[in-house]
Amino acid sequence: MLKQQDKASKPSGNCSKKYLYGPVATVFNSAKTGTWRLSMPVFDQESCTRCGSCAKFCPLDIITVPKDKSKPVTVDLDYCKGCGVCVDVCPKNCIKLESEQRGGE
Repeated sequence: MLKQQDKASKPSGNCSKKYLYGPVATVFNSAKTGTWRLSMPVFDQESCTRCGSCAKFCPLDIITVPKDKSKPVTVDLDYCKGCGVCVDVCPKNCIKLESEQRGGE
C-alpha cells in the first residue's frame, strides 16, 4: 500500500499538486463530546515527568503539557473522547481512565 501511495503521490511533469489515493486522513476535526463519553483521563501530577508522549499521540491534540512542574497537565474535556491512547503511551503509567459518573442517568 505504501508503494502505491508513493507512486501515486509523486507529481508528474510541471504539476506541483500532490495527490493521495485511498483512505488518507490529513486533518482531524474535534467535535464536542457531549454526554456520550464513558471515561475520562485523570493524571497523577506528582509522578508525571512531563515527557509529552500523551500530547504527542493524542489523536485530537487536546492535551497540554507545560514544562514547568508547578503547572498541571490539562485535558480539554469538552473534546476528549475517552479513547485511552494517552494511557497506553504514558511511560510512567501516571494516567488512568476513570469512569465518568453522571447523576440521575
